Amino acid sequence: MRVLFTTPILEHPAAGGPQLRIENSIKALSAVCELDVVYRASDSPEVVKRTSEYFEPLCVEYHVLPLPHYKSRIHRYLSLPERLINKFFDSRLKRHAQFILEHIDRRGIDVLWFGYGNISYPLIRLIKARRPGLKVVCDTDSVWSRFILREVPYAKGFRKLRILREGSRKEAEERAWVDLCDVTTAVSEVDAAYYRGIAADPGRIHVFSNVIDIQSYQLIPGPPSGFKKPAILLAGSFGHYNSPMDTAARWMLEEVFPRVLRECPDVHFYIVGRNSDVGFGHLNGPNITATGRLDSVLPYLCNADAALVPLKFESGTRFKILEAGACKIPIVSTTLGAEGIPVVDGQHILIADEPVAFAESVVRVLKDKYLAKRLARNCHDLVIEQFSVESLTIEAKEILGYLDRD
Repeated sequence: MRVLFTTPILEHPAAGGPQLRIENSIKALSAVCELDVVYRASDSPEVVKRTSEYFEPLCVEYHVLPLPHYKSRIHRYLSLPERLINKFFDSRLKRHAQFILEHIDRRGIDVLWFGYGNISYPLIRLIKARRPGLKVVCDTDSVWSRFILREVPYAKGFRKLRILREGSRKEAEERAWVDLCDVTTAVSEVDAAYYRGIAADPGRIHVFSNVIDIQSYQLIPGPPSGFKKPAILLAGSFGHYNSPMDTAARWMLEEVFPRVLRECPDVHFYIVGRNSDVGFGHLNGPNITATGRLDSVLPYLCNADAALVPLKFESGTRFKILEAGACKIPIVSTTLGAEGIPVVDGQHILIADEPVAFAESVVRVLKDKYLAKRLARNCHDLVIEQFSVESLTIEAKEILGYLDRD
């Protein structure tokens, strides 16, 4: 079977969970079909080159559709006509659709697979309107309406109204694409249950899990220069004051970490990932370090004493848990942080939702080395058994078999 995988975002090394999902999806699909990749590049030439060198060997054909940058003053003026047109008539979207359709005809593509399906509905709708019989997969990394609406209890005023409006709009999109697309994928049975509940044909909903490439976590790197232990780690992509990760970090800093410090005064709290230094770099000191974006989180993760997933709102399944499990690092998470992953509190990780209980769980992992090793070992075994690229390859084969049934 010939599959064309298209995505608006592709970067190696992956800068976050959704990008890691795209990377591993391409790996799994390349093992079970004849795979082509097309993506829209808005990154720097260096990133595009590095990304292309990594992914081209996995594909039969690999194409980059460049998007204009509006950084220089001259370029902004030169691009003004297109930008004005795009405000009312998305010419880039139509050019992208036309390229894809021409590629499908030239290569005899059987299935068009949309990575980042959550944000690809306009392109899906346009292509389906032109080719109603084309088999299309909308690959989702979360239930985006839940991602939006779960912030409602933490928002006030106009922001709360805007969240409700955006969540409602996304719910309408989700109801539309589950019936428009031949398959909608979900990262877990939790997300799949939502999509089945709004789909006219629940059989079109399939689980295509978040997984990791186990081989990438076999070599344990040494700690970064000046790394302090005992260390607890919060890793992710930090965007703005109200983002899930920023909210989680503030909750840790204001309500949890002071309690941990009273019991473990030498502990160091590392806040790691894109823009972590923007929101929290001013707190860097004897017990806190916000690093900003890193080429790899592994030197920090592999040498931490505990990985934290203190999320209050989000959707999907957390690569933070899968990666920590692969690295045999004990985990403390909220209930929502572990959503969609079949972990058991006290067996694979520790789960707590209130500040006192979360702090107590962190202290237990830091002080009880036997407990920490047992949790780490059990979670590692779970990840190896159920969340590898090899297991995703099986799910990919099942989805393509479903699409090829007639």
